[in-house]
Amino acid sequence: MDSRSVIGRFFSKIKHGVPEWALSAPSVVWLLLFFLIPSLLVFAIAFRTADPSGGIDDGWTLETIKNVLRPEYVWVLWRTVWVSVAVTVICLLLSIPVGYWISRQNPKYRYWYLLIFIMPLWTNFLIRIFAWRILLNPEGFLRRALIAMGIIPSDVFLLNNIGAVIIVTVYTCLPFAILPIYAAAEKFNYSLLEAAQDLGASRFKAFYSIFLPGIRRGIITAILVVLIPSMGSYAIPDLVGGVNGEMLGNKIAIRASAYRNLPEAAALAAMLSIIITIPIIVLWLRQRRVAKTTGSALKSHVEGGLVK
Repeated sequence: MDSRSVIGRFFSKIKHGVPEWALSAPSVVWLLLFFLIPSLLVFAIAFRTADPSGGIDDGWTLETIKNVLRPEYVWVLWRTVWVSVAVTVICLLLSIPVGYWISRQNPKYRYWYLLIFIMPLWTNFLIRIFAWRILLNPEGFLRRALIAMGIIPSDVFLLNNIGAVIIVTVYTCLPFAILPIYAAAEKFNYSLLEAAQDLGASRFKAFYSIFLPGIRRGIITAILVVLIPSMGSYAIPDLVGGVNGEMLGNKIAIRASAYRNLPEAAALAAMLSIIITIPIIVLWLRQRRVAKTTGSALKSHVEGGLVK
């Protein structure tokens, strides 16, 4: 008997012999211990007073919340949001054509093409950022070449600004956007595109109306895996952004380490957590609405067929 079939039957017996709650219990406990409880502690610390020695005092206050709503922090929060959204949009615009192209290649070479885009992840994260620092250096080859070609004026610098943060973040997050989109595109039925073109749709119209809705789950996953890390980014703005590229993650790190103001750092982290949770809830509600609409349409179609 094939070993794979034996293993499959073994796990099938385990699945049917164990209650459903027992199968989900490990993941629930993991999320409870390492996500929910720490998040609640962060929100609780945000309402405590800071100890002069750098700890947490016994008192409770709303002053910390008022402090993080100052214009200084609101502006950094706004910068964090729009930079993260810009990075996500750019990653989608790049990863959707790449995922489509790879999925249309010969299956024999498909994974080799995918490996090319994943290969940068084998290098240490900080090493890749420092490589970009060298590339974007004011005395580096790239800036000199762009000035020589007349693309940028001599007073424009590529490093220590918000543009450098966006470029390096896109470079870092792009492989994570390509993977889910490719996974969805690989399962897509491309005969639907040919049928749409046979019915008179242009290639772009077929791509927009048929292909993109068909890989919707991959696109949603790509949005989440790019947007959430971008919102909490700390190392990239710190190393290539400078003062003008500072984001909320940098403010949290400074308050927790240099200033040793843990309640204020917790308040900023709580604010960031709320901002990150909003798109997740929106996408979840959208998925539920789409599923409900599809289910209702299918039910009406079946009932109509039965009546006929």
